[in-house]
Amino acid sequence: QWRLVESGGGLVQSGGSLKLSCSTGEFELDFYHIGWFRQAPGKERVAVSCIATPDNVTRYADSVKGRFTISGDNAKNTVVLQMNSLKPEDTGVYYCAAALPSMLAGKHYCRMNSTQYDYWGQGTQVTVSS
Repeated sequence: QWRLVESGGGLVQSGGSLKLSCSTGEFELDFYHIGWFRQAPGKERVAVSCIATPDNVTRYADSVKGRFTISGDNAKNTVVLQMNSLKPEDTGVYYCAAALPSMLAGKHYCRMNSTQYDYWGQGTQVTVSS
């Protein structure tokens, strides 16, 4: 199906871990880049991470580098965001989104900008308590 479905959100204490999954359905990872975005209450949606599997490119927001890891399984059309050492400021609704590929110097290059993504899932809530 042409839809994105997130799962894995929940409530966790500060310092804990969660694994979010995005089932991308017909949005095959060979042909689409996938991004994870977070929206906290009253705030704008911000990019967390993205992946372009054809060239194994991954990108992270500075705030999550070293704590979050994004990975893709082309056979299962699934993208996983492993979140470790969670902080209260990681709280929000997490969305996965799909975009047609962008290229930079002949290489796949995923974008960390929500305006570049045309297809969105419904989101999954992540709450990190202090």
